[in-house]
Amino acid sequence: MIKVKNKIIASIFLGLFLLSLGACNILPADTETKVAIEGSGQISARETGIAPELGGKVVEILVGEGDAVQEGDILFRMDDAIYQAQYEEAVAAIGVAESAIEGAKSQLRAAQVQLEMAILGARLQEQPIRASAWLGVIPDEFTLPVWYYETDETILAAESAVEDAQAELELELEDLAQELEEASNADLVTAEEQLLKARTNYMLALQTQAQAVNANSGEVLESVAQEQLDTAEAELDRAQREYDRILTDLASEELLDARGQVAVARAYYNNALDYLDSLRTGEQSLQVVAARTAVEQAESGVAQAEANLARAKAGLRILEVQIEKTVVYAPVSGVVLTRNLEVGETIAAGGPVIIIGQLEVVKLVVYVP
Repeated sequence: MIKVKNKIIASIFLGLFLLSLGACNILPADTETKVAIEGSGQISARETGIAPELGGKVVEILVGEGDAVQEGDILFRMDDAIYQAQYEEAVAAIGVAESAIEGAKSQLRAAQVQLEMAILGARLQEQPIRASAWLGVIPDEFTLPVWYYETDETILAAESAVEDAQAELELELEDLAQELEEASNADLVTAEEQLLKARTNYMLALQTQAQAVNANSGEVLESVAQEQLDTAEAELDRAQREYDRILTDLASEELLDARGQVAVARAYYNNALDYLDSLRTGEQSLQVVAARTAVEQAESGVAQAEANLARAKAGLRILEVQIEKTVVYAPVSGVVLTRNLEVGETIAAGGPVIIIGQLEVVKLVVYVP
């Protein structure tokens, strides 16, 4: 750095002032004639304000007022300890993210192997079915051959049938619940509950009586068990007669019909499920579907791990820029006109702390009366 005194700068400005007057013929051509000229004016240079992009504590200042600086010279440094610590943490995070990617890829490879094994096993189990696929018997009402539809199409139709059957079952259950809530059916509902309880007691008593007979432990056990069976049978007979008596009116017939509708709808739903399960063989089997889902999840895990790595690298790049900006450089060449900061001072981002004047080009304004 070159120290430039203020009086030298003033002398330069004065010389420029006199030359400008001579060029404008304000001074007489005869240099031996002494003429005093008074006037006022202003000399200015292009000024550049230096403001840090980050706030922080100033730890080193390399220039003072009047120093000449070149573009790219370091003006001052701020404390970067926090950024350095965050940088080291970001580097460690990248290592963790890279390890996570390797782990996710390993899980993906294992899932792919499991999928291949599941497909192989399912195809071996399906082999007898494939061998006899064209030999299947179909109803006479079907005009298309048994091989006409693809397996995927048949499965879609079966899945739709299951959904429809489930919806129908739910409707029938709602109708049954409504029938049971009606006051006119209260006696019948009570009779149904009593009959079910009597049937359960009779089956248990019958099983106990058979155990007593097979025990060969004498007549005592058989007698007690038979007594219990007779009581259960009498209760069953009474409950059955009461149920038959109440069942004769119209409301009871409607309830009986509602229960029948539920029974048929449930049987249809179960048959639809069984048919769908029978179609899920080979690569459509649940084992293969589960293995394929595991592969998809593993692929998603790899993608997530890669996204985490990209995020960690982006965070590292941000910290690199922040660390770089703790050192402030001169954007232009010139002379430091003002310096409003000291070592140890905490400065805010965006506030000018140094003014650099570019003296190569100055502006002179003179007012002559």
